[in-house]
Amino acid sequence: MQKATFAAGCFWGVEATFRQIPGVISTRVGYIGGKTENPTYKEVCTDGTGHAEAVEVEFDPSKVAYNELLQVFWENHDPTQVNRQGPDWGTQYRTAIFFHSPEQQAQAEASKQALEQSHRYAKPIATQIVPAVTFYPAEDYHQQYLEKRGLASCHIK
Repeated sequence: MQKATFAAGCFWGVEATFRQIPGVISTRVGYIGGKTENPTYKEVCTDGTGHAEAVEVEFDPSKVAYNELLQVFWENHDPTQVNRQGPDWGTQYRTAIFFHSPEQQAQAEASKQALEQSHRYAKPIATQIVPAVTFYPAEDYHQQYLEKRGLASCHIK
């Protein structure tokens, strides 16, 4: 099993999207990339901890390739938005790929470059590609939030 970590706005919809992919073993939402240890949702929402809302994906690389996960990431948010997605704004909603290995870094950078060269977007891609650091799981009520409420998505494409 391998891990992949993505930030693409509100983590509820991002998690729901990744949970549907065959080969994804588990997901959990949480906070990564900030300066506060064990932040709470309330603290992250102040825009003062530096964390991004993110989804940690555990996947079986024999069933789904990391490049396929990258494709889902790119297709399910607007990677040109700086510190926002749809109506949500703040650094916690930034677009970022947190890589867990040099291979993931290389694949993420290549996929970003390919997207930029495709000219699909008029604006530059704002997605950060940075090393994965400590991932702090969000509170239990955030885990599989949409699924628990019988909702399919809140995700904005």
